[in-house]
Amino acid sequence: MKHKGIIFDMDGTLWDSAENVAKSWNKAIADYGYERAPITKEDMYSVMGKTMDVLASIIFPNCTCRDELINVCYREENDYLTAHGGELYPDVEKTLDELSESYDLYIVSNCQRGYIESFFAYHGLGRFFKDTECYGNNELEKSENIKLIVERNNIDEAVYVGDIQGDYDSSKKAGVKFIHAAYGFGTIDDDVPAIHRFSELPKVVAAVFDELNSSDDN
Repeated sequence: MKHKGIIFDMDGTLWDSAENVAKSWNKAIADYGYERAPITKEDMYSVMGKTMDVLASIIFPNCTCRDELINVCYREENDYLTAHGGELYPDVEKTLDELSESYDLYIVSNCQRGYIESFFAYHGLGRFFKDTECYGNNELEKSENIKLIVERNNIDEAVYVGDIQGDYDSSKKAGVKFIHAAYGFGTIDDDVPAIHRFSELPKVVAAVFDELNSSDDN
């Protein structure tokens, strides 16, 4: 029997943390003593999905203490999200419970170390996931971390669920199927399976794996 896995992006797929991330960064920046215009939820949306180094260069383009300040922001962010969480998309917990009965579930994100753990700590969803990986652990691009999850968990067939073009590009590069979370932050420049509500995922995942199995039989 083939080992089938679903690998999830986070922001724009499982939750929307932008508002609370902005709040935490504004606190960190004020505590640090750096002067800049307040960071907004919209600022966070504009950089969601980017790796930590790219995100820092966009948010603090002229800051000479960027490396130190970004780490201060990430520490405050992890603490804040552990205490306050983010906005889960509707039916996430119920749907993850349903999916976990038939598939192993994983997370791969471009986030900092501790971000996924903050998500688990507040929302209590860690019990559904077999393994996770992120840019903050190893500074690898998303496609390489998808490959890592597939390889170390001996997954025979995998699908990545994400919301932006970079997620799709990473899934293609990693050699796994893709499902677009079309309610999220981005569009995909290709014809791909899509969900418009998280609760649609079990049906669409089953169709993707059925198609994989059909192509294997031919």
